[in-house]
Order: sequence, then structure tokens, then C-alpha cells
Amino acid sequence: MSISIQRSFEDKPENNSPGKLFLVATPIGNLEDMTYRAVRTLQEADIIAAEDTRQTRKLLSHFEISPGKLLSYHEHNKAASGPELIRFIIEGKNLALVSDAGLPAISDPGSDLVKLALEAGISVIPVPGANAALSALIVSGLPTERFTFIGFLPRDNKDRDKLLSTLLDEQGTLLLYESPHRLVKSLEALLEAWGDRHVVLARELTKRYEEMVRGTLSECLEWLQEHPPIGEYCIVVSGAHPEEVKERRDAWWQVLSVEDHVAHYEEQEKLPRKEAMKKVANDRGVSKRDIYNMLL
Repeated sequence: MSISIQRSFEDKPENNSPGKLFLVATPIGNLEDMTYRAVRTLQEADIIAAEDTRQTRKLLSHFEISPGKLLSYHEHNKAASGPELIRFIIEGKNLALVSDAGLPAISDPGSDLVKLALEAGISVIPVPGANAALSALIVSGLPTERFTFIGFLPRDNKDRDKLLSTLLDEQGTLLLYESPHRLVKSLEALLEAWGDRHVVLARELTKRYEEMVRGTLSECLEWLQEHPPIGEYCIVVSGAHPEEVKERRDAWWQVLSVEDHVAHYEEQEKLPRKEAMKKVANDRGVSKRDIYNMLL
């Protein structure tokens, strides 16, 4: 067992000690959500690493912070840029990492830089602030005691459906991010995988056109037909009902393989194979595509 201890704020750092990596939250739309501490950290940092330097340059200009120490760190250059940034910190420079909006290292390459820093024995310090997922959760009206952050769903349909099937019995509230052009497709996938649950579509959080649409998945899909998606969304979905989970786990078909489950409907109820597979998918709370793949 190997344990490490981080004391983020030692009064007297040792000579030649490395710098620190600060994860600095930035506004998700409203500049007034920038904290005093975040501004000070960016002012005092030797280097600021940003996912989109053009976006961050605007932020720095607003708070009158010099853009001269701004470097690029994003998904496409992280393999080369990451080790270089770590080298700067080891040499004693303090580095502030920011994403386009919100907390860095959530659904962005910042998590890779954190891992590199910890492997190098560098202190990683959070400078908290705005976060879209938690902002949507607390205004959703859905349970907040337990929740699961999923981020963006996989683009591949097979990978997406597989992920959703693994979360079918999750009883905590579920949080997702989605872009406007994929929103309807993703909601349709949620409806097929999880049934018609309560959902909140939180759009343009903290911005002028902030909007929350609350209803069931089917109701929200119908609403979107007349109100096309605009802006970035956070989707908050109610978790599985405990009784539904228990019913699935106690179901008669639990002891059967998928093949035997399908065969039961074919033989006992004389259903065509496609209909039998559809019933099996409904029983197990997965998509028909999942059942088909399991039978390959």
C-alpha cells in the first residue's frame, strides 16, 4: 500500500519545491459568478492553461488580468502539452487550469493533467465555483441525496444503449450534458431505455435565456417539437423507483438466459421471434438492439 498526503497550504514551502496546480472554476454564462479567490488565483499564477485560449482571453480581459501567461491545453494537444506543463510546475511555477466554463477536469482533458500532476507529487488545489450539473440538480425538484453524473452520452448507439442499460436500476437522480442538435435523439434513447421518467431540461444556465422545462420524457419530447432546442442543456432524470427495481430482480425470468427467455415467448405464447425479443427487452428494461446483440 502506498499512501500520499497533500497539505495544500504549508506556511513555509521548502526551497526548490515544485509549484502547485490550481483548478479554477470559471463562470458558466454569468461573469458575476466569478469568485474573488478565482480572480486572485489567476492574477497570481505564473501560467494559465486554458482549453480555449480565445474564450479565456475574453475572461482575463474583463478582470484586467494579463493574457501573456496564457497557454493552450486541450483534448488534441494534451499528449504533448501535458508533460510540458508538469515540467513548468516542477520547476517551481504555479499553474492555474481553466476550462471553457465551470469546473475544470469534468468532461474535459483537465482530468488527465490532474493525474500527471499527482504522479509527479504535485499538489492539486481546487478553486471552486459555478457548475452546470449541480446548478441544474438543485433547482430540478428531484431528489438530491444521491445522484450520478454521466456527462455526455456516447455517440455510438451501441455504446450509448449499453451504458443506459447498466444504469436502469440506479435509484439516484441522473445528470447528463447534451448539445442542442443531439438532445431529441438522446431523450428518445432515455425513454426507450428507462421508460417515461420525470425529467428537467435546464438550458442556458445563469444566462439571460435560462430556462427549465419540467415534465416526463414523453411530454418534453412533445414540447420540443414546437420549441426546437437552443443552447447547451443539462438533463436531470429521476432515478428508478425502488419497487420497479425489486420487481425486476424478483422476476420469474431472472433465472433464464436471454436465449431461454426469448424461447419461452416463442414456445409458450407462440410469438414470432421479433415479437418475443421485444417482450424480453421490455421485461429486462433494455433496448431491442441489446437483446439482438446478446443473441449474436
